Amino acid sequence: MLAIGLMSGTSLDGIDAALIETDGRTAVRPLAFRGEPYSDAARAQLAEATQLALTFERPRASPPLVAAAELITRTHALAVQKLLRDAGVTAGEVGVIGFHGQTVAHRPDRGWTWQIGDAQALADVTGVVTVADFRSADVAAGGEGAPLLPVYHAARAAALEKPVAVLNLGGVANVTLIARDGTLAAFDTGPANGLIDTWMEQETGARFDRDGALAASGQVDEIVLTAMLDHPYFAAPYPKSLDRNDFTVQPARGLSPADGAATLTAFTAATVADALRLLPEAPARLLVAGGGRLNPTLMAMIATWTGVRPEPVDTLGWNGDALEAEGFAYMAVRTLEGLPISFPGTTGVPAALSGGEVFRPR
Repeated sequence: MLAIGLMSGTSLDGIDAALIETDGRTAVRPLAFRGEPYSDAARAQLAEATQLALTFERPRASPPLVAAAELITRTHALAVQKLLRDAGVTAGEVGVIGFHGQTVAHRPDRGWTWQIGDAQALADVTGVVTVADFRSADVAAGGEGAPLLPVYHAARAAALEKPVAVLNLGGVANVTLIARDGTLAAFDTGPANGLIDTWMEQETGARFDRDGALAASGQVDEIVLTAMLDHPYFAAPYPKSLDRNDFTVQPARGLSPADGAATLTAFTAATVADALRLLPEAPARLLVAGGGRLNPTLMAMIATWTGVRPEPVDTLGWNGDALEAEGFAYMAVRTLEGLPISFPGTTGVPAALSGGEVFRPR
């Protein structure tokens, strides 16, 4: 089946759209990918909606959230159209769209997770069956609702020697271990690019630390780093998950822009090292996806802190930018097939569980 996956991450940089052919099991063939950046105005609107959502005790309608959801739906529909054009494929040839939506708040401790976007409207506009709301069933069953990509990581890594770990460095970092016996262990490790990007925007006006250049020119403040690592989350057993806004750059205030960038980059690397120590098996390889793999300073710090050489997934012929979007296309097919997308070792759900709600074009 041809399937499209759409992902808009917590970094708020844009939409990833991927087209794959898959049976939702072992067969996966990536076909096309497109990244669609948000405008500065769209990023600001989504950031404002996220900050508002985090103040709510439960998800509820409010004008800024409604407007942000309309923005998400509109921009994702456009991304689908552009991806189909690039791939030379018609909407009628696509079996399903996996629409993640935009996470504005993730609160499994309160029994909810909130992704905005109108999946019915997307299905109507594109004419393609759309699967959305992938996380809510897991949270309702007592799971963390994240991470969900491990089942796709396992499919892509099926032919690799085990144990192997896949580390995703997005706004938040998460790791998947595929053990020798094929079982999965996964959890959010801590902030990845999120704090670094926030620091760069506030201190320099840049959206991110290109090539890790600013961090490379600074010095890690060991006192600040030690204080940031003294957080109960990092020693807590998995499964566990984070909202991007669970950590802030506040401890780095007072440092120079370069030293702050260096310290926050080291913080991400150190939390990855803490995470690997929690895994039931030490991975023979550490494969890295997401935007953070393009930051050589971060990758070097991860190598130093973990003692393992991180390998960009691109060296395997995978697209490190497309992996999450591909994963939601894959999970959408699994939803249609009634197959599980979350597991006790990945989200803490009591038993393997399917998820996602199906929306058919009207």
